[in-house]
Amino acid sequence: MSVRHTRFPSPFAGDGRERSEGPGEGYLSSARVVKNPHPARTSQGSVRAALSHKGRGIAPTSPRFPMVQPVFRFAPSPNGYLHLGHAYSALINHDMARARGGRLLLRIEDIDQARCRPEFEAAIFEDLAWLGVRWDAEVRRQSEHLAFYRQALARLEAQNLIYPSFESRAEISRLIAEREAEKPWPRDPDGTPLYPGAAKRLSRAERENRIAAGEQFALRLDMERALERAFALDWAETGAGPNGEAGTVPAAPRAWGDVVLARRDMPTSYHLSVVVDDALQGVTHVVRGNDLFWSTSVHRLLQMLLGLPAPVYHHHRLILDSDGKKLSKSTQATGLRELRARGVSPSEIRQRVGLE
Repeated sequence: MSVRHTRFPSPFAGDGRERSEGPGEGYLSSARVVKNPHPARTSQGSVRAALSHKGRGIAPTSPRFPMVQPVFRFAPSPNGYLHLGHAYSALINHDMARARGGRLLLRIEDIDQARCRPEFEAAIFEDLAWLGVRWDAEVRRQSEHLAFYRQALARLEAQNLIYPSFESRAEISRLIAEREAEKPWPRDPDGTPLYPGAAKRLSRAERENRIAAGEQFALRLDMERALERAFALDWAETGAGPNGEAGTVPAAPRAWGDVVLARRDMPTSYHLSVVVDDALQGVTHVVRGNDLFWSTSVHRLLQMLLGLPAPVYHHHRLILDSDGKKLSKSTQATGLRELRARGVSPSEIRQRVGLE
């Protein structure tokens, strides 16, 4: 199977091409520019034609993509070798796409260049081909489309919905410890303490001066301000959440606090990039592990703020180890490469994950 670069039309203002002069206006304009050796090109397509006008985003006739061919995606990160959990998710996406006469896309989520390596990406292609998973379009690599994430950030900044925070991780830990000395500090659904700082109270001039001076920063979503713009949010769930949640699920983004959407040295976060990419690729069905179930609340909020359509979501069970914990890429016993080397067949993989 050949692996090529993909080009998608943009739902955002501008053509999305990477340019050497930097990301343009906004907090990231004075930050380090990550140059892209493979510029993304855009074309006049259905997504771009759906723009109501510059800066408004997609204006779908329905958030649930009626009357279109279903589009699924498998989106691994090349920061380690695939294991049984990845195999399960890839196979479910593949099987659901085929059963519905849909398409399966492969996206490489390689924003974290410090951890992602070419050999891991090559192994992803090998493992999927061995499993019999076939994708229907060119591979999309997030690192080749950074301009789209900056455009999304610029739109949020234009709405006064993001702000830079300057505390280090150590400083944040200290602030949390001080607050927890008085009472328990709230945590997000993943168990991470909410942001305790006061950076949103800094003046615009002070923020810009600190950025220009080279301070490290994280761009955060002002959750309270964002929720002032949000109507009742929910999503269509055809799988099940950790407690069996299904059907129409109310979104609860406030539980995540002021989430990070980008950093000075990383122009996007998982939450932002996954929302942008799903819209750019026309994904209609997001099928993933239920450890990401409540992250959908943040994704629905970002979709609303950016004017992007909402896919149907299907969260599946996780494949756990003998101790009942989520599998890790460092666990060789469940790595697909190791299992293949021991003579395990693709059919046996299906049996091990409960698909046969």
